[in-house]
Amino acid sequence: MRVIGTAGHVDHGKSVLVEALTGIDPDRLKEEKERGMTIDLGFAWLTLPSGQTVSIVDVPGHEDFVRNMLAGVGGIDAALLVVAADEGAMPQTREHLAILDLLQVKSSIVALTKIDLMDDPEWLELVEADVTELLEGTCLEGAEIVPVSARTGQGLETLVMELDRLLAATAPRLDLGRPRLPIDRIFSIAGFGTVVTGTLVDGRFRVGQEVEIFPQSLKARIRGLQTHKQKIEEAMPGSRVAINLTGVSTDQLQRGDVVTTPDWLEPTQLIDVRLQLLSDAPKPLKHNVEVEFFSGSAQIMARVRLLGARQVDPGGMGWAQLRLAQPTAVVKNDRFIIRQPSPSLTIGGGVIVNPHPRRRYRRFRPEVTQRLETLTHGTPEEILLEALRRQEPCPARELVQRSGLPKGATQEALGQLLAAEQVLVLDAEGSEMNPQALASNSKPLISISGWAALMDRMAGLLGEYHRQYSLRAGMPRGELKSRLRLETRLFNEVVELAARQGRVALNEATLRLPEHEVRFNSGQQCQIERLLAAFERNRHSPPKVVEAQGMVGEEVLNALVEQGMLVKVSEDICFLSRVYEGMVRRVVDYIKVKGSITVREARDMFRSSRKYILPFLEYLDDRRVTKRIGDERVLR
Repeated sequence: MRVIGTAGHVDHGKSVLVEALTGIDPDRLKEEKERGMTIDLGFAWLTLPSGQTVSIVDVPGHEDFVRNMLAGVGGIDAALLVVAADEGAMPQTREHLAILDLLQVKSSIVALTKIDLMDDPEWLELVEADVTELLEGTCLEGAEIVPVSARTGQGLETLVMELDRLLAATAPRLDLGRPRLPIDRIFSIAGFGTVVTGTLVDGRFRVGQEVEIFPQSLKARIRGLQTHKQKIEEAMPGSRVAINLTGVSTDQLQRGDVVTTPDWLEPTQLIDVRLQLLSDAPKPLKHNVEVEFFSGSAQIMARVRLLGARQVDPGGMGWAQLRLAQPTAVVKNDRFIIRQPSPSLTIGGGVIVNPHPRRRYRRFRPEVTQRLETLTHGTPEEILLEALRRQEPCPARELVQRSGLPKGATQEALGQLLAAEQVLVLDAEGSEMNPQALASNSKPLISISGWAALMDRMAGLLGEYHRQYSLRAGMPRGELKSRLRLETRLFNEVVELAARQGRVALNEATLRLPEHEVRFNSGQQCQIERLLAAFERNRHSPPKVVEAQGMVGEEVLNALVEQGMLVKVSEDICFLSRVYEGMVRRVVDYIKVKGSITVREARDMFRSSRKYILPFLEYLDDRRVTKRIGDERVLR
């Protein structure tokens, strides 16, 4: 699931374009309808030619509502920058572009709208050239520019194809096992109660799961999940989600709160940041100035404490601590925007280096800025985790070598990642080893996001197999191992862990999804009853396999064998399972008394023929019930 966010100047046709693409009017408020202008966030969705469904967050373009715009662009995968062909780039075009650049939204397309109003091709070329020049030096440089008309439909098909291509080339959101949903809407539905919406990052939510809402630390439970007004059991990273919560009321929540899993996220009011001031900022940023801070969907007043310089000049970068006016829930590497309160204007942004500094730092201390520089490039845990994600599963010893970290730092980092369940050991014995011993071992490791991706792939392969062979109990282990391209030992560890987590059900020969059941339709059930009646009438001389297949079909017959209703003793012969078990008991009892049994004796015992009894006795030999000595069988 992907999310696209619009951007651009007021009245350049963002909402009209969204409605033309999706058939959904994103302007939902009465005031928006009356004023003909987007005021708050709007939402729509679209299925691309590849089959992928994407959410669209439509943001206001008017300068008075940039704060609302910032609440919607924090979780997007790609930007749709809208520029009207009859006006070209305008003030909010430039401000929105600066915001996208500060947030490092690198996947983008420019929609050059209202081309139906242009009669002069040269003017259109001039506007395209101006936009291309505007994008230079930003993370949107080189973005495709697509001329469109929402009114006539011209260019819309091309725009959709380009969006599909862009998202196919954009890396999907990682599943870090720590889901966060910054709330951007809160409302109540009669009979259901509190509902919040937002873009889910860093993990998944499931129906019935306990959650915690920060910064208030409110406990709640997920009653239901929806994406695009469709009920779902599990929400995936990067998707737009509506969560029906029990245990909290709407007046306890506000935009900017974060829904997550309990016991890991901690609100903060002091953060270390690397800050960049826009080149067109009206003045330098000085120490102790007050700014508006935006991250996720949160908006908070903050005071800037510059650390390594007396001021940050326009276009410059610097280290700072931000003292927030109230607690908020952020994590390392979250990006943020700062605006001057009056006159309201975006002046810069940056990245959070440390969300939980222990104290306020003294200014102009080289050791402080050096430590922040190190944190920017990554903690040992982050470096180790990134090395693992590049190629996983990976033997622990090889991962240590690949990370390039000192041995002691690697062992400590590995211990912290294991304790935080960010890394799994794909070995039942290895999970009990201490980090020091594990770091010098060949036990396979996998990140929690890598494990989630592997489980998704396994579930996809099994699901497709179940759809194709609905009457089979499961996929053969060897076939799944081959498709996952895992060596035997690693495959066995993977499926054992997956089974312990309840993701798959397995036996010696096959694996299946836990919810998969073989179900016969009414027609097949009638055929099965006729077949079993024929087997019952001729218990020791039943229909041969080819005859049985003619009555019910090969897949149904195989399903009956897999379910244990029939026992297939050879390629040609099956018996009812209870008949087979009775035959085994009689043969065993006979040998115990007589010492052995011949084919003729068994044939006479069951009043059958050699063509049935010989395969039956050979099957008992293969099952190590009996052993052939000459013309006789004895018990093993």
